[in-house]
Amino acid sequence: MSSNMAIPKTCTYCGKAYIAKTTLTRYCCLKCNSRHYKQKAKEEKIQNSLIEQQQTMQSLQTLPTANPNSLTNKNYLCVQDAADLIGVSRWTINRMIKRGDLQTHKFGRKKIIERSQIDKLFN
Repeated sequence: MSSNMAIPKTCTYCGKAYIAKTTLTRYCCLKCNSRHYKQKAKEEKIQNSLIEQQQTMQSLQTLPTANPNSLTNKNYLCVQDAADLIGVSRWTINRMIKRGDLQTHKFGRKKIIERSQIDKLFN
């Protein structure tokens, strides 16, 4: 259906004045229509990315964090936990065990250190 209307309008994308032949026309040419479509698609992708990033940050904030004081509540510690509590390497703890500074109990293949032994080191 063709029309003989001549409606003066302004292009939504570039802002130029043009004569539209229908009431629904928003752009002065196909090039402006294509560019505006691409611009809107790009902005939508950026917006979706920002929303996704915000959701990721919120989910990371709600994750339970490891409580560093949980080692202080344990009565028995493995070699690695004892090393983490004191702030030394596990090799240092093993050397202290060999020297006799720390007494351990065997639990299968694992060495268990009483918390009181570590407290004695610093008293």
